[in-house]
Amino acid sequence: MLALYRRDGATEPVSDLSGADLSPDVVWLDLFEPTPAEAAFVERTTRLQPPSFEDLSEIEASSRIYVENGALFMSATLAHRGDSTVSVGTPVGFILTPKRLITIRFKPLVAFETFVGMLTRHAASYPTSAAIFVGLTDAILDRIADVLEFIAAELDQLSHHLFHLSPATGEGYRPSREQQNLRQALQRVGRAGDSSSQIRDGLLGIARIVPFVETRGAEWIGPEAKAELETLRHDIGSLSDYDSHLLNKVQLLLDATLGLINVEQNNIIKVLTIVSLVGVPPTLVASMYGMNFKNMPELDWSWGYPYALALIVLSAVLPILWFRWRGWF
Repeated sequence: MLALYRRDGATEPVSDLSGADLSPDVVWLDLFEPTPAEAAFVERTTRLQPPSFEDLSEIEASSRIYVENGALFMSATLAHRGDSTVSVGTPVGFILTPKRLITIRFKPLVAFETFVGMLTRHAASYPTSAAIFVGLTDAILDRIADVLEFIAAELDQLSHHLFHLSPATGEGYRPSREQQNLRQALQRVGRAGDSSSQIRDGLLGIARIVPFVETRGAEWIGPEAKAELETLRHDIGSLSDYDSHLLNKVQLLLDATLGLINVEQNNIIKVLTIVSLVGVPPTLVASMYGMNFKNMPELDWSWGYPYALALIVLSAVLPILWFRWRGWF
């Protein structure tokens, strides 16, 4: 899909990609999963070749930011969740010139939809390609901030569950249920860590792009856009620090969850060990009186059988009382 946005915030329809030309009022060309015909139209009308998905996916710094034919080519990997709970990184390309901004993306991103609404309502605030680039970058950072707030709330909830709500040990306590809760907590911590990592990749990409535009486009972006880019640099630093804090918290919760899982497993092993040890003395007594020797005085006792039963019960109860006295369960 190719969307053309004019200075007044309205979209300009294109009926014939092979013969139509761009209006001078078009300042933003947004390519979403572009077809070969749409890419060829942009290349013909702007004299700039939009990079492919493979080009935008390059990780070398020289492939992510460079100047070609007077245009600034930039790319970053932004987090995309979509309808699933799994966050994945998707490359996004920016081509900035004094007259136009071209964006290339392959996944629907909330930040773009949000900025389109802002551009439609407040077109006068974005008269140039540099202003649109600044506004779009600001919308991306706002979206990142919202996602970080969501991750922080998720981690706070997990922290409250793990550290402030101790597992039940009395009536109604079920080890299998507790283990299932811990497995779910481990999955939630992993998802939060994965999302934070994806966001960090995006912040690193934008952190390269903003100073690159400030430096290479200093002659034509204008003082207002330059001041806003400087503000964005501070915002990026703050978000990066906060994301680092969340990653540290993810590591803490991961270690805590794994520790609690180990404690639960140790409790189960301890119970099995106690049960096996309690069963050893009664087995020994029963085995002793089950031997077929001729001279066994207890066989002639009238109370020999109740005596053996009592001895078996006592040999089972005494270890239980001893373990209880030691506080092992």
